Amino acid sequence: MKYLLIVIIAFSSFQMFAQDRITGENFVTRSEVIAKNGMVATSHPLATQVGIDILKQGGSAIDAAIAANAALGLMEPTGSGIGGDLFAIVWDAKTQKLHGLNASGRSPENLTLKYFRDNNYKKIPSLGPLPVSVPGCVDGWFELHSKFGKLPMNKILAPAINYANEGFPVTELIGYYLQRSVPYLGSKFPNVLETYTINGKVPSKGTIFKNPYLATTYSKIAKEGRDAFYKGAIARTIVNFIKEQGGFLSYNDLATHKSEWVQPVSVNYRGFDVWELPPNGQGIAALQMLNIIEQYDFTNIEFGSAEHIHIVTEAKKLAFEDRAKYYADMDFAKVPVQELLDKAYAKNRKKLITEKAGKYNAGEISAGETIYLTVADKDGNMVSFIQSNYRGMGSGMVPPKLGFMLQDRGELFTLEEGKFNTYAPKKRPFHTIIPAFITKNGKPYVSFGVMGGDFQPQGHVQIVMNLVDFGMNLQEAGDAPRIEHAGSSSPTGEVAANKGEIKLESGISFNEIRKLISRGHKVGYGGSFGGYQAIMFDAENEVYLGASESRKDGQAGGY
Repeated sequence: MKYLLIVIIAFSSFQMFAQDRITGENFVTRSEVIAKNGMVATSHPLATQVGIDILKQGGSAIDAAIAANAALGLMEPTGSGIGGDLFAIVWDAKTQKLHGLNASGRSPENLTLKYFRDNNYKKIPSLGPLPVSVPGCVDGWFELHSKFGKLPMNKILAPAINYANEGFPVTELIGYYLQRSVPYLGSKFPNVLETYTINGKVPSKGTIFKNPYLATTYSKIAKEGRDAFYKGAIARTIVNFIKEQGGFLSYNDLATHKSEWVQPVSVNYRGFDVWELPPNGQGIAALQMLNIIEQYDFTNIEFGSAEHIHIVTEAKKLAFEDRAKYYADMDFAKVPVQELLDKAYAKNRKKLITEKAGKYNAGEISAGETIYLTVADKDGNMVSFIQSNYRGMGSGMVPPKLGFMLQDRGELFTLEEGKFNTYAPKKRPFHTIIPAFITKNGKPYVSFGVMGGDFQPQGHVQIVMNLVDFGMNLQEAGDAPRIEHAGSSSPTGEVAANKGEIKLESGISFNEIRKLISRGHKVGYGGSFGGYQAIMFDAENEVYLGASESRKDGQAGGY
């Protein structure tokens, strides 16, 4: 009874919205942006404008995406930067095909599982030099550019270089995250305060912030290419610093790094093909969920109802147990992707779902903070692009006078021997960041992503359902109240202890929450609900529609 009272109080004001709209759902924050020649949607208005400017100069969607990502690495260091990794799905208008790029880095060749065991580590630390893997972002830029770029890299990086030298005003949400992250990391590790403060003060909303170190780094990359980062002075500065800090990342780790072009994988959901990248990312979890959910008739199930939330939650639990067991670097583990995405497998998994909240194991199969942006151009090319350092700003490792922090993706390995995702040298860790794409009858429909760690596959599923099952427009699909289930087993070795907890945003009625509780669900308030950006191609009118995340500082813009 006490718990029920807490939930009632927590959700008592959830049905109130700031203002009614003349059109669309009450929860929608704005109309979709509509334009004919190009569209850019990012989590920062200035980065969106950078992308639009590149498109207007004749750049491709990929050129604009790289330019916007470089700007975000400067303007939103709390979630991105060239110390991190990158994944992308590209619709190439010329060949009418999707291309996938896995630009994630590998673990150090000289760091072994034995080292962790000999030093009594139960898990890889979140911060410091040990979770640092090779940053794949810059190589990803140049792989994308060599295949789909039009403008020279010096033009593409010029806007970010100018902003880094001249300064830009910090936005509200980024200021909030900087205030939370920089003092803590700066108290533990060198170069953080020098790079991310102004005369020792953390920048806040409206503060003009400059990063001349990053401007110099970008300028070297623009002039000398990707080898400036992986084989030149930048690489040596990185590895010398990590060695000083007690880490293992070597010059050879950087010099031998390469991205991988991969074939995106898909399932058909009620006539729409939903595309993700294969592991080491978690994208196929969204596809597994959709295969289960598709077996339910949603024509008479309302959005936000207990039935809707129950089905999505149970499908997530089932998929995430498979995620914990099977998802890993496919160069090291024979991940049964096709079996996991098989409709027959989904039918068998669905049989486990009842009217009550369940706890599940992985299926038995025989087998050996982040930024998201999307861009579309006048030629019909579209790119779904996600890039991150992990855990917000990353590992705390800021190489001197380079202007960026290195990622801590290595934390996502397990140290338990014999698992698909067990740590090994030169191995890519399990990855949370995933771009998504939807096609209809072999033609581009929606390029989208939702940031937020473990929430990302859940967010992808909710966007698809909002568009397909609930008939929402592109902006409504992102603004609609979100659902997160927490507490599943993890690829890092944690095993679900119970049925977990459903966390809800504003807008779900208490009557439905009470029904969920009666089904055996634990229901709570507040979660990690990510950040959504999306572009839809309207083939009938030959225009793009753009939508941006209302939970962040972002903007969709077109021309």
